[in-house]
Amino acid sequence: MDAPNRSDVTVLIAEDSRIQAQILSQKLGGAGFRVRVAENGAVALESIRKERPTVVISDIEMPEMTGYELCSAVKEDPELRTIPFILLSTLSEPRDIIRGLHCGADNYVTKPYDPDFLIARLESLLTTPLGDSADVQKLDVTMAGENYTVNSSSQQVLNLLVSTFENAVAKNNELITTNQELTLAKEQLTVWNQKLEELNGKLEKANGRMSRDLNAAAKVQQSLLPATTPETSNALFAWKYLPCDELAGDFLNVFPLDDKHIAAFVVDVIGHGVASSLLSVTIGRLLTPHVTSSSLLLQSVEGSDKPRVVPPLEVAQELNRRFQMAEQNGLYFTMSYGILNIETLEFRHVSAGHPPIVHVSKSGSLKALENWGMAIGWVDELECSEHAIQLQRGDRLYLYSDGVPEAMDPKSKQFGNKQMLEVMELGRRQPLNDSVILLLDVVQRWGTDGSLKDDVSILGMEIAG
Repeated sequence: MDAPNRSDVTVLIAEDSRIQAQILSQKLGGAGFRVRVAENGAVALESIRKERPTVVISDIEMPEMTGYELCSAVKEDPELRTIPFILLSTLSEPRDIIRGLHCGADNYVTKPYDPDFLIARLESLLTTPLGDSADVQKLDVTMAGENYTVNSSSQQVLNLLVSTFENAVAKNNELITTNQELTLAKEQLTVWNQKLEELNGKLEKANGRMSRDLNAAAKVQQSLLPATTPETSNALFAWKYLPCDELAGDFLNVFPLDDKHIAAFVVDVIGHGVASSLLSVTIGRLLTPHVTSSSLLLQSVEGSDKPRVVPPLEVAQELNRRFQMAEQNGLYFTMSYGILNIETLEFRHVSAGHPPIVHVSKSGSLKALENWGMAIGWVDELECSEHAIQLQRGDRLYLYSDGVPEAMDPKSKQFGNKQMLEVMELGRRQPLNDSVILLLDVVQRWGTDGSLKDDVSILGMEIAG
């Protein structure tokens, strides 16, 4: 059976991770397939019944309906059971294979996977008829104390076992390569041990210098934070910044762009340490209100002495162009960036993979301004949008890094968005600066020893009146 044209093949992706779904969708779309995405198994099943896809690719661990449950629902429907179904799995235990057979899956692809390998498995399924209900065999299997009933055609069983074998061969090849590298490393170990004592002495001296350098670098990074907040009769600002290590991947700032616009941002570079810190400082230095030929925030206008204020979306897009993850040793960052017009009280903002800004109205209602977009550096063309909110006298906005809602207690329980909003509500009747201090203090105390696992940045603004 010849493979159909890719443009005629519709692939439904069931994946609750938006980033993973986006990456897989781009790979398949770039290969010529038509792609639909569902954020969980329940939504995927509704989509399948409404418009039959050619192939289904599903993650296993999803809310509301797992990949196994979705596969069972598809394979138990006489009108849908011939749709090829691929499960994305870690395949960590043999019973995963039986569970795949139990629910009727046609193929396994092991995470992490090579997109080209996944496409090859997909096309292989399209050229292999799955058979009809007459070919289905019922087998009872017991593994690890659990009973399974396999209702699969012989072709489905063969497809699944072949894909399992291919995965096993790939893993075995990786193991052979690793063993070869270990043999070479063992031979080198004798030589290295002879040099170890000498190197340990040098390392001790280097650690001493590094400790002094880290302390100096941390002081430099702290010096780049806002020395003062903008002074205006229409708006108040307050911020707190607490790194979890000497050097932080977070950065924040707030400053006037001209006589009626004030910029505010919070940046969070993935990871910690020197590399993340250097990138965050570099970004912070770029996001300054100086009119130059390379300025991201202000651009000179020919024939005018007033520069153009660059909209938030353009700023995010330019940062994405300059800081691609592949060119930054795998580092990427999230960002909330907004501009407040102190005359109209309009706040225009963009979020690139960052936690949503929280709006606290004077009346007391709290709302997270959902404005989701891809993180900076993830993809070539940034996918996010610019939004605007009209603020009123007494309204507040809070920008923050994920170190606030994702702070962990000693039992690894997250602080959470709900509790964060409750603290913001509690601080609503306090002065702005006190409310920011309150939030930081509660987050710190969430851990018994007061330590943090991630950097914390909080930037608040209030419309006076």
